[in-house]
Amino acid sequence: MPPRRHRVNKLEAIPCELSEEIRSQIQSYTDALIKAAPSIGSHGLTTEEFWRAGLFRSAIEKIRGSQAASMTDKREFVDRVLSQMKASRRIAGYAFTGSGERHDYHVKLLDGTQSVIETKGCLDGNNTTVYQRPPNADEFLIWSLCQNPGADPKHNLWSGVHTRLGGKIIAEKERVDALIVWDMLCGGLGRPCPKISEGRGAERDGVMIPPPCVYLMPRTIPDPRNNPSPAVWRITEVKLAELLLSEFGGDERDITLVHIEARMNGANVERKTKLVRNDATVAESDWTELKRATR
Repeated sequence: MPPRRHRVNKLEAIPCELSEEIRSQIQSYTDALIKAAPSIGSHGLTTEEFWRAGLFRSAIEKIRGSQAASMTDKREFVDRVLSQMKASRRIAGYAFTGSGERHDYHVKLLDGTQSVIETKGCLDGNNTTVYQRPPNADEFLIWSLCQNPGADPKHNLWSGVHTRLGGKIIAEKERVDALIVWDMLCGGLGRPCPKISEGRGAERDGVMIPPPCVYLMPRTIPDPRNNPSPAVWRITEVKLAELLLSEFGGDERDITLVHIEARMNGANVERKTKLVRNDATVAESDWTELKRATR
C-alpha cells in the first residue's frame, strides 16, 4: 500500500517562517562545507578514505549533540521572561528545577496556582516526548525554544504537535495543557514574524518582541472508546499562558486550539489532529495509526 499522507496546510500552522534568504545561505554554505570537508584538518586521508572513514558524519553528529544539550540560551530567555512577569506582578515567583526533575520550572501565580513548565527545543526530535507531568501541577505547559536558526518552524510545530505530543498523550496518558512556541530568534532576521509587521508585541530594551504562539491542548486524554473527541482548554483556564499573552501584547490571534481525536480501526488505535485559530481550521491531518502501545 502507498504511504499514508497527512492532509496538512503547514503554511498556517504557525505564522512565522524561515526566511528564503537564510534558507538559501544555509544551503550554499552546506554545499561549500561538503565540498571542502576532505581538505579540512590534519587527518592525512585521501578524499576517498575520508568519506569512507565517516569522519564528516561523526563530526556533524558530535556538533549536533553538543548544541542540543546546551540549555544556557534557553534558560536565559525563560528567566528573563519570568523575571519580568514577577516584576510586573503577574506572577508571585518561580524556581528552576531542571537539574533534578523531568520538568524545568515551577511558577507560582498570584492566586496560588502552580504552573509547571517543561522546556524543549525545536519539537521535531524524540526529546519532545521526554516529560512527566508532576502530581502537584495545577497546569502543565511545554515551552518550545528552538535554538537552530535554520530550522523550519512550520515543520517543527506540526511534527511536535501531531507526531510526538499527540501520540504520547494518547499512548501514555500524560496530559499537556498548553504548548508555548516562543524563543530568542522569534522576529529576528532569520525568522521574521508577521506579528511585528502588524505592530503587535512589546518593546523591551529597544527591541520589538512578538507575543508568543499559544497552542491549547485537550483538557482530558483522548480515548478511542470512552473519550474520542475531548474538548480543548480555553485560554482563561490555562492561566500562565493567558498571562504571557497579556504581558507581551498578545490576543486571540495568537491562540490555536489543538483538537485531538482517537478511534479504533480494527485492532489499531488511530488519531486525528486539527488546529483551529479564530474559528478557522488552519491545519488538519488524516487519521493516523498510533505506532506505540497504549497503557
